[in-house]
Amino acid sequence: MDLGITKRIALISGADSGMGKDTARFLLEAGARVAITDKAGGTLDDSLAELQPLGEIIAVTGDVTKPDDVRAIWVDVRERLGDPDIYVNAAGVTGATGDFLDVDDDGWQETLDINLMGAVRMCREAIPAMRDRKWGRIVLFASEDAVQPYVDELPYCASKAGILSLAKGLSKAYGGDNVLVNTVSPAFVATPMTDAMMHKRAEERGESFDAAIESFLKEERPGMVLGRRGRSDEVAAAVAFLCSERASFITGAGLRVDAGSVFTMAV
Repeated sequence: MDLGITKRIALISGADSGMGKDTARFLLEAGARVAITDKAGGTLDDSLAELQPLGEIIAVTGDVTKPDDVRAIWVDVRERLGDPDIYVNAAGVTGATGDFLDVDDDGWQETLDINLMGAVRMCREAIPAMRDRKWGRIVLFASEDAVQPYVDELPYCASKAGILSLAKGLSKAYGGDNVLVNTVSPAFVATPMTDAMMHKRAEERGESFDAAIESFLKEERPGMVLGRRGRSDEVAAAVAFLCSERASFITGAGLRVDAGSVFTMAV
């Protein structure tokens, strides 16, 4: 299916691995010109080298928690590619975990600063040019946790609930300018972040990595009826569709890519 975004410019944060990187792959294959960004010291250069054969792509390092970095990211992308038509916010961390009473203010603040305020800062840069051109697509990564919170990761859950509210509000504020804002909510996808979670679980329980995944699905994610972790490309395909001209009547929506993990029908 032609996504109708040939030559459109896309910027993806949190794109040095996993779902962000695979989103870049899908958008390149659809003919978009792509910029990927992530913090320095990671695997961004490796991702760039892997994706370069697919089309025009650049990489820019920066930290979404630092306003100066955010501005620098956008200046660099504008100078090298132009103003993005598409912005995908995949930057995020699990953040502080544990019993609610044991998580201090710093743990909360760090998690919210990356997962929620990072999206706020990047959207603030994205929207003006999209609004002027009367065409824009913004997709923010939320999570099943936003509507089905887990008691040992409440800062993460709260930050992702904030993403849902942010996206809905932005969709109402700028939908009249054809700037469409939506969310995707993955559940337990195979990424470096969930790999780290499962290695920690395996060590704590004295079991293998695969056994940790199996027990986690059974005990913590019984709603995932497919009985496996998701793949990052399965999420990226949904993101690419929401970025496309084919999604021209969808805004303020939340798309779950979660194997049925969320039990309720409500968003």
